Amino acid sequence: MKILITTDLFRSTINGVVTSVLNLEEELTKQGHEVRILTVSDTGKAYQEGNVWYLRSIPSGIYPGVRIPVPGDGTFRKELTEWKPDVVHSQCEFCTFSYGKRIAEDSGALFVHTCHTLYEQYTKYIPMGKYLGPAAVATCMRWRLRPTDLIIAPTKKVERTFLSYGVKKKTAIIPTGIQIENFTKHVSEETLQKLREECGIRPGVQIVLSLGRLGFEKQVDELLYGWKEAEISSEDAMLLIVGGGPAEDSLRKLSEELGLQDQVCFYGMAEPSMVPAFYHLADIFVCASTSETQGLTYVEALASGLPLVCRRDPCLNGVLEHGKNGYSYRGRDEFGKYVKDLLGQEEKRAQMSAHSCELAKTFGTEAFGQAVGSLYNNSIRDKGEMNLRGHIFGGRRFVYIDGALERMLRNFK
Repeated sequence: MKILITTDLFRSTINGVVTSVLNLEEELTKQGHEVRILTVSDTGKAYQEGNVWYLRSIPSGIYPGVRIPVPGDGTFRKELTEWKPDVVHSQCEFCTFSYGKRIAEDSGALFVHTCHTLYEQYTKYIPMGKYLGPAAVATCMRWRLRPTDLIIAPTKKVERTFLSYGVKKKTAIIPTGIQIENFTKHVSEETLQKLREECGIRPGVQIVLSLGRLGFEKQVDELLYGWKEAEISSEDAMLLIVGGGPAEDSLRKLSEELGLQDQVCFYGMAEPSMVPAFYHLADIFVCASTSETQGLTYVEALASGLPLVCRRDPCLNGVLEHGKNGYSYRGRDEFGKYVKDLLGQEEKRAQMSAHSCELAKTFGTEAFGQAVGSLYNNSIRDKGEMNLRGHIFGGRRFVYIDGALERMLRNFK
C-alpha cells in the first residue's frame, strides 16, 4: 500500500505524537508499505528530505515553538495526490489535517485520523480560549472529523470522550506502541554517574522522576505541593523533573517559594537519546496529569522497570495496576503517602518493577504496526464494498467505485 501520514509536529519536537508517527512509519515500512510523511517545516522553507515533505511555515503565535503552514499554500498537494495514496492517515486535527483531507478526497484514499489530544485541557493556549467550554470543543471536533472514514483512539478513555462529543464515526482502539528494547537495554554506570553529577544528586539519595513536557495542563505543580506536604527528607530522596515547556518558569518559582531548592532538580529538555538513561537513573516514576490520551511516558517507565505513582485517570487502565506495579492516587496526601511507602521498601519496589516489565511487553511497536496495517486493509475493503453501486443510465447499468463518477452520473441525470 501507499500510505501518507500527515502531522503538524515531527522530528524537531519530542512528544507522544511524534513518537507514535516515527514508530508507525518504521513498522509500516517493515511490512513492505511505501510511506510518505507530510509535515510543517521547522525552518520556514518548503523542502523534501527522503520520504518527508515539509510545508512552508510561519510561527503560530499560539504555543511556543509551534509553526503553521503559510495560509493558502498548496505546495506538494498536487504531487502527493498524483502519487495516489491508498491511505491518508492524519495525526493532528489542525494544520496538516486540511491537506490530508484534500489529498484523500482528490485521490479517493481512505482517510484515517488518530486522536492524540483532548482539547479541553489546551484551550488556555488559544486567544479567548478560556471562554471555550466542553460544548464548544465538542462542536468543533464533530465538524472537524466529519470528512474522516475512520478514527483510531489509543485508549478507551479517548473513545468515550469522542462519543460524548457526538462524533459518529467508526472507531478502533489501538494503543500506541513504543520501542521497548530502547528502554530495557543496559545503561553504563559511567553515563548514570555523569547524570548524577549534572543533577547534583548526592550518593545514596533515591530519585523520583517526572519526565515530560511542562505544560500547565500536566499539573506538575501538584507534585511539588505533594512533595512539600509529605515532608520527604532531602537525605532520602530527590524529585527530578526532566522536560521543558510554558510552565517551566512558574514551576521553578513555585519550587523556590516552597523551599524545595535542595530537593528538586529541574534538568530541562533532554536529548532523545538520553531519555532511557533518566529512567534507569530513577527509582520511581510519578505523573500528575489527567490530560493524557495514553501517556507514552507511562509505558516507557514500565519498560524501564519502574513502579508508578500517578494521578488516577482512565488512560492508565492496563498500564498501572494499583498495588501491583505502583499506585494511582486521588490527592496530594495520597501522592505523598505512596511515594514515601515505596521509598522505604526496597523489596516492594523490586516486586513492582518486575510486574512493570511484564506489562510493558504488550506495548511493543510490532503489535502496534500490525494492528494499524490490518485496520487499513479491512477498512479499504469495507469502503470498496460500500461504494460499489449500480446505476441505471440510458437503459444500461454502470458499476462504479470512484465517487467522482457517481457525482457525474447524478448530475447528468
